[in-house]
Amino acid sequence: MVSGIQQSFDDLGTPLIEVEFVVLDFETTGGSPGDDRITEVGAVKVRGGEVVGTFQTLIRPGIPIPPLITALTGISDGMVAGAEPIETVLPCLLEFLGDAVFVGHNASFDWRFLQANLERHGYQRATNRVVCTARLARKLLPRDEVPNVRLATLAAYLGASVTPCHRALTDARATVDVLHSLLERAGTFGVLALEDLIEFPSARADASFKKVHLADRLPHAPGVYLFRDAAGRVLYVGKAKDLRTRVRSYFSGDSRAKIADLLRELATVDHLRCATEFEASVREVRLIQRHRPRYNRRGRDPERYCYLKVTKERFPRLSLVRRVLDDGARYLGPFVSTGQAELVKTAIEDALPLRRCTPRIGPRKRLSPCALLDLGRCMGPCTQEVAPEVYGLVVGRLEVALDGDPEALLAPLRRRMSAYAAEQRYEQAAATRDRLDALTRAVADLRRFGALAAVDEVVLARRHARGREVTILRCGQLAAVGVLAADDPGGVDALRASAIPAERFDGPPPRHLIDELRLVAHWLDGVAGEAELLDVRGCLASQSVGGAALQVRYTRRRSSTPDAPGEARGRPEPRPSLRRGRRVPGRR
Repeated sequence: MVSGIQQSFDDLGTPLIEVEFVVLDFETTGGSPGDDRITEVGAVKVRGGEVVGTFQTLIRPGIPIPPLITALTGISDGMVAGAEPIETVLPCLLEFLGDAVFVGHNASFDWRFLQANLERHGYQRATNRVVCTARLARKLLPRDEVPNVRLATLAAYLGASVTPCHRALTDARATVDVLHSLLERAGTFGVLALEDLIEFPSARADASFKKVHLADRLPHAPGVYLFRDAAGRVLYVGKAKDLRTRVRSYFSGDSRAKIADLLRELATVDHLRCATEFEASVREVRLIQRHRPRYNRRGRDPERYCYLKVTKERFPRLSLVRRVLDDGARYLGPFVSTGQAELVKTAIEDALPLRRCTPRIGPRKRLSPCALLDLGRCMGPCTQEVAPEVYGLVVGRLEVALDGDPEALLAPLRRRMSAYAAEQRYEQAAATRDRLDALTRAVADLRRFGALAAVDEVVLARRHARGREVTILRCGQLAAVGVLAADDPGGVDALRASAIPAERFDGPPPRHLIDELRLVAHWLDGVAGEAELLDVRGCLASQSVGGAALQVRYTRRRSSTPDAPGEARGRPEPRPSLRRGRRVPGRR
């Protein structure tokens, strides 16, 4: 993994010495931009620490100035009687402001008045970047020395050459001095570019912000980033659609203790540039599993996944296991947690009378019957009153439901849930609904991952601004992705030649591949209606039997009713094919 190469000095941001600031101050009739009006505007344009222009005028507000405001500012109705109205002043003010950075003390006050007047008189809203000297002061100045961040307090503390007096131009000049003093202090934190200055007020208050320049060499492109400590160990792996913007965001606005600890240990940032966000997602999963960074929680330990196993014994049962063995048994999963696996296990045992006890039952071993036999929810193989062949028919129904039509599993659960709801036993209905939903998802994933793993290779293309985005999948895993020119006929073959081989597997997906398979399946769902199928090697097929019930998803947040998955009121919409107008070989 190597760091990217910087393409230009522009990627480092705009140096503050080159930034043009307009420090602006309004005097108004009150504090409401909607009800009150501007009485005076003063603005100072500065660049490189030098004043390059000023703008000042009184404004006729069109409404009376309250006596309290007159006492505070000295601006009376008589003073503004001959002044121009705001609609006359606005064009000149906008020309003076231009594309400069808007600076104000408590800038949100002046910015809201400017935007309100622009909207009131038919102008588009201003899009200038905004810097607030009050927010900068809160970040930079010691609270025990500066009791508040009023302009007069800061001007006196920082030794401004102008004393503010609630007149627009005078206050703007005082704010200029305050701004320059604050910029000098911010430089000690590594704030040397405009982008740093914009982010700094919401940045962390510790010295970690100085490390923000570790992101300067990252591109504005999709990819994966790796935070390393001084010894080169990977602390954290993440993905981003814009690498530089994402990494910079760690230094502002996130107050979590985990992030503070991470930034304190951070020494270098490496990255891997990717062609697409999808590639970045897959590579993130692979890198997390390779390096096992201690600041990553999700995806770091594939060993947490578990399976349900249909045991190979005289009277099979469902058992929760951590790994798949080559023992000829049937496995379902993997599941993200034991809790999810237990939901599916209970759902299957509610639908079929499988035994739940764990002792091995030999031909001569007789055990005491449990309560499930009396309830009719178990066939009682422990009593030796049921033949293995008869019990095997139940196990066969489970195999058929997993391999074909799942209705034998889903229908009993729907009936039970409806019965609970009819009896107003809503807690039991909700519990059955959750089990039904977990089982539905498990069977749907079994089909999806099985169909993906059976395909040796799929080559898909999508439109891209620079030509076409070509993605190669092998056995459900990302093999290669690239952006090719539209007039590059040999590009696909070259991409194929560079594609990595896939890990083949039989049965349920291995734990270390399941995260990638989920990403691939989700991506395919998203591009199904727009991707062009260039080639497929193998059989890309999905079963149609029972498919409608498995495609309908229940989302707890959207509904509090105990409706079952697969029981949508309307007809379920079929999932679109990978490409319109062309039949996928082997797809039904």
